[in-house]
Order: sequence, then C-alpha cells, then structure tokens
Amino acid sequence: MKRREILALAPAALLLTSCGPDAAEKAAAEKAALPAEPITGLRALYQMYGMARNWAPDVKVLRIASINVSQVKPQPGKSGAWQTIFASEAKAQKRAFTTSVFDVSVTLRKGTFPDTPSQWVDDKRAVAIAQIHTDTDKAFEVAMAHGGDYARKNPTMPISYLLELDRNVNLPMWRVIWGQSVGTSTFSVLIEAASGTFMAKQG
Repeated sequence: MKRREILALAPAALLLTSCGPDAAEKAAAEKAALPAEPITGLRALYQMYGMARNWAPDVKVLRIASINVSQVKPQPGKSGAWQTIFASEAKAQKRAFTTSVFDVSVTLRKGTFPDTPSQWVDDKRAVAIAQIHTDTDKAFEVAMAHGGDYARKNPTMPISYLLELDRNVNLPMWRVIWGQSVGTSTFSVLIEAASGTFMAKQG
C-alpha cells in the first residue's frame, strides 16, 4: 500500500477508535455520575404495574405512597422512590412493589422489586388503574394553590404523597402531605385523582 493511501485511511481509523469501547464506557460513566432524578407518582406506578400484571392480571391499586430519599434532590410533585400495594381478587392476595431511582440500602434498591404476597380480604378499597388520571406534579400544583401560605411558612418541610380510595366519595384521592406521613403531619391537601379537583385541606 502506498503512503498516500495509508494517510487517506488514517482519519477513518481515528474516527472508529473514538467511537470504540473506550468512548462508550466513558459515556456510560458520565451518565452514571449524573444526579439521580426523582419521578412522579404515575410514572412510578406504571413501572410497577407491568410487573404486578405478570403476578396477577386482575390487579388493582390499594395504595401508592412516596418514599423520601435524602440522596435525591426533591422536585415538586416527584419523589426518589415509591411503593404501590396491589391487590388481586382472583388470588385473594395483596403485594407491595417498590421502585427507586437510587440505591439507598439493601431493602431499597435502584429499580423495581416486589415483596412477598400476603392474604387480602376484599374490603372494596381497591382502585382500577384506569381511574387514576391525575399525576402528582399536577396534584402538587393544586395543593400549592390551596396551601401556599403554609408552604411558604415551612419552606424546608418535606412533602409526601399518598393515594387511596376515599370511602366517602368512592373515588381515588391524592393526599399531598407536608411532613413524612399523615400521622405526623399537621397539614395536607386532598385532590381527587380522576379529575384533579381540589377536595379539602386539613390542618
């Protein structure tokens, strides 16, 4: 091969080298180094729902709850981890599934994982996933419209999210909670999860 032919091939060889395994590994490392991004409740729900359907095709939702992760920077309407409890009438069982964007501990790992099923006696609190239209970022906006004064007075207080069926109206309800749980919170806002309508504030 002549010298000028070798020189002509050199740029192509360099291009192939730059796109080789080293470049791919570098890109993967850079992506892994980025801060973990929190996700909304519905996004987390659908990540868990596919796995839950493999367990029981007739699954419904009993409860969705956010899990605050200190290593993940909070964003309005989003959380670093979520847990959904699904129920199956056919199996007479309920089962918790958890999804997280960060490896917190042995029991809360990055990804989606199921717990062991347990007995469930149908108490009519299960919700079809098709009834849940409002995501937690929208629920947060509605909560702020009715609880902005409390939020401004407590700017560092963590915000949690909980969805359950409200027996009084027989509809799924998001509860936006200022604090770690309903039991320890002094203020929360209820939003109907089908339409996103404000229902009440407590505290």
